[in-house]
Amino acid sequence: MAAEDRDRSAPARHPAGATAAARPRARLDQPRAVRRRWLPVYDPEAFGKFSERIARFLGTGRFIVWMTITIVVWVLWNIFAPRSMQFDHYPFIFLTLMLSLQASYAAPLILLAQNRQDDRDRVNLEQDRKQNERSIADTEYLTREVAALRVNLGEVATRDWIRSELQDMLKEIQERRPHPARGDEADGRAR
Repeated sequence: MAAEDRDRSAPARHPAGATAAARPRARLDQPRAVRRRWLPVYDPEAFGKFSERIARFLGTGRFIVWMTITIVVWVLWNIFAPRSMQFDHYPFIFLTLMLSLQASYAAPLILLAQNRQDDRDRVNLEQDRKQNERSIADTEYLTREVAALRVNLGEVATRDWIRSELQDMLKEIQERRPHPARGDEADGRAR
């Protein structure tokens, strides 16, 4: 009994060479417990689609027109409005800050959209390459079949060949036939 108490009170021993504490095994038949995350979680696909929409808009003439109108209104307002209503005086530092902020967000969004387009292009090129390989294989197969048909067609009796053979046989039969009497030959009729 004392030996059993000693075994229970002694810490669990690891196999030889094992230095880390044993981890509880994860059950694969049950979903994992939700873990707390310190960083925000987002859907990369939704974010990618959003970045593509932004990049498409930034690449249009409409964006250039609206950006130009906004900057012109901003500058005119801050030059000609009463001093108390101006919010960004002459060096337009706030305008510069806003344009820098817009550029700092636009550049990565455009790059993300380009990366997604590159991925799509890569997939399309791979599919095109596979389609081309199938087309080439089909063309080679059809070429071999046509060549085989040409070879076999050379061995097939054609109408002209049969006609020439029949004419040759007819001549041969006529040559073997006994000659008709001379009188019949003059009439052109055979009896």
